[in-house]
Amino acid sequence: MLRFNRNYNWLCGLLCWLLLLAPQVFAAGSLEELAKGANAIIRAEETVFTVNSTTSGVLRFKSTITILNKYGDHHATLYVPYNKMSKVNAISGTSYDRFGKRIKKLKNSDIKDVSAISSISVYEDSRVKIASLEYNVYPYTVEFEYEVSKSNMMFYPRWYPQGEEKLSVERASLQVQVPLGTKLRYLENNLPKKVEVGSNTTHEIYTWEVSNLKPVSREPYGPSFSELVPMVLTGPNEFEVDGYKGSMATWKDFGLWAHKLNQGRDELPAETVAKLKNLTANAKSTEEKVRMVYDYMQGKTRYVSIQLGIGSWQPFEASFVDDKGYGDCKALSNYTQAMLKAVGVESYYALINAGEGTPDIKIEFPSSQFNHAVLCVPMAQDTMWLECTSQTAAAGYNGSFTGDRHALLITPEGGKLVKTTAYTATENQQIRSMNVRLDEAGGGIASVSTRYTGTQQESRDGVIQNLKPEEQRKWLYENTTAPPFEISKYSFTQKKERVPSVTENLELSMRQCATLSGKRMFISPNLMSKWTYVPDQKEKRLTDVVRIQAYMDVDTVEIEVPAGYSVEYLPGEVKYKSVFGEYAASVKVDGQRVTYVRRMQMHKGRFAPETFAQLVEFYNSIIKADAEQVVFVKNVQ
Repeated sequence: MLRFNRNYNWLCGLLCWLLLLAPQVFAAGSLEELAKGANAIIRAEETVFTVNSTTSGVLRFKSTITILNKYGDHHATLYVPYNKMSKVNAISGTSYDRFGKRIKKLKNSDIKDVSAISSISVYEDSRVKIASLEYNVYPYTVEFEYEVSKSNMMFYPRWYPQGEEKLSVERASLQVQVPLGTKLRYLENNLPKKVEVGSNTTHEIYTWEVSNLKPVSREPYGPSFSELVPMVLTGPNEFEVDGYKGSMATWKDFGLWAHKLNQGRDELPAETVAKLKNLTANAKSTEEKVRMVYDYMQGKTRYVSIQLGIGSWQPFEASFVDDKGYGDCKALSNYTQAMLKAVGVESYYALINAGEGTPDIKIEFPSSQFNHAVLCVPMAQDTMWLECTSQTAAAGYNGSFTGDRHALLITPEGGKLVKTTAYTATENQQIRSMNVRLDEAGGGIASVSTRYTGTQQESRDGVIQNLKPEEQRKWLYENTTAPPFEISKYSFTQKKERVPSVTENLELSMRQCATLSGKRMFISPNLMSKWTYVPDQKEKRLTDVVRIQAYMDVDTVEIEVPAGYSVEYLPGEVKYKSVFGEYAASVKVDGQRVTYVRRMQMHKGRFAPETFAQLVEFYNSIIKADAEQVVFVKNVQ
């Protein structure tokens, strides 16, 4: 009871304090609900973006945030990025303690100004101003305000007022002002109230507002967080960047702008053209020719990111890359396109939003939603995609970084949206063959060969490319699931095909493959692929079930049992099937040899909320089947 009283008193005190500092009046129950399960509450937030022309705009931002615990502390630090196309006009900030007393007011000397060069860049003109008002007694409140002038009008605000889990919003608004007669494009999602449109003497004014938003949490295997919260994307029709005028009215228009940036930048020295033609003279197919050029590019260049002004969108000339041997994703893709053109192969520069697990772009809203460039090579039977920033990637492989999403092909006729390769279960495989010789103590010597393909080989590819032998051995110890073991020997064999593969060979000394009890030996034949995870099941599932990867695992395990034992119990064959996948396992015994075969295939897709119970049941069935044991009994002499 004492604990209850303390918590109750703290909550009451917090509620009174929140009401005292509330920027507008809300019911006490409403504030109490906002505090439940939250690390921070956005008390009031205002974003105002004023467009003056296609080359000029001003962003004004103001927020008041109450931080409830240490997990909300990051809200007490403000980051304001800028570059040569934007200027920070003003930053101010103040913090208050739980009693409303001012703790600190920002001074200019408190604001850090640092380079914002990313880890993949050598040089950028990006910088960021950082101001922190972090405090260690909760709750406390921070207020921030800043203004930025912009000359790059390609980007209008993308508004996610509830940008993370365990964040409440008491009130937040977005206002975009565009000159009279100018059309604002926007995309809304999960808004309780649609846009309000008004005007003044110079501008059309678009206003969005949300209030009283409780914390939102993703469910296991749920949609991306951005699908669950309010969102507004805004964008121009006409824009201009560093003297290059363009339009985003359609994907075709945006592609025309990008094509204009690339025009005339594909010229190569005559000696390089001659070298490429000689290199590919004996190619027996277009695909072989592409591979030869791609291999040449990988051996000659390295990835270096330099992002300055319009160079954030415009590639270096192909001749520059040919001479220097380096470039970023744009430059290397443009260079490879120029080389393929020199040997008579047509290809297309393409923009894409790359990253494992990154949501696809909003195809219904033409705009700059991309962070990467690749090359698309159309073929009579299939399309090859080339990742030109890697010295080791297999030609034609998208993988988890750029696969199964939309890319914008940049053609002379404009932009064209196309889908990159989506890999199926039969392409994302883990096929394992394991032979084990047991000793009388239940230990064993195992020889394991596992072939990984598609997305399942990516982690091993990273090990091969990035780790030294001793680091590889350590990685294997940390990422191999088996009874206690020592690695006697290991090796990797890699094939760089359209669907690449890595074969991993292990020689293991295992200390406990079987359990002895009296005269009985208990063997769990699934030694390396036991399923262990079952998501929590709420009383009512609210969101769709989303599986983002299809794959197939097949294990064949042969175990040689010491002489003098005979089988006492043999599990029966099991098969399970659901909308999410299929599972089958069987065990056979022939003399002293146990043969276990397990096959698990999972589908990719989006499923109705009510199917979640089936997924939980499916996984529980697999866990039970994976734990089955074969029982041997020692023969009486």
